[in-house]
Amino acid sequence: MLRFLADSLFVLAAWTLVIKYAFPVAYALNEGVPVLSYVMWDFWWVAHIWLGWALINRPPYTFALALVVSVAEIIIVVAKFALFLAEPQWDIWTTNWFINKCFVLACFVLLLGCMVMSPGEFRRRTADGLRTQ
Repeated sequence: MLRFLADSLFVLAAWTLVIKYAFPVAYALNEGVPVLSYVMWDFWWVAHIWLGWALINRPPYTFALALVVSVAEIIIVVAKFALFLAEPQWDIWTTNWFINKCFVLACFVLLLGCMVMSPGEFRRRTADGLRTQ
């Protein structure tokens, strides 16, 4: 399950780069406006890549990193949803953002659930595949 979540984090990071950077730049170029006009500056994708790497390689801080990032992401996304859904304004940008955040929320709720159900899975694995403390 951790490998699936790690792969999901890599996909989320790539998707974030596309919808927050590549798509807005392409859209701006098409409209003839400055290229950074629609870019949504966000560097959570870096944390997602780091956490995905940690879930695969299991350094000693994996559980703590997964816990901090999961709780932070869940709190942030739920708060942003509450603010947005109070007065939603659906356009191409907010729809992309909303869909991305739905997947981010699902990923981190699932990761937090795995942490609660199987905390031992976050221990480091040795070269022979055995878990260590």
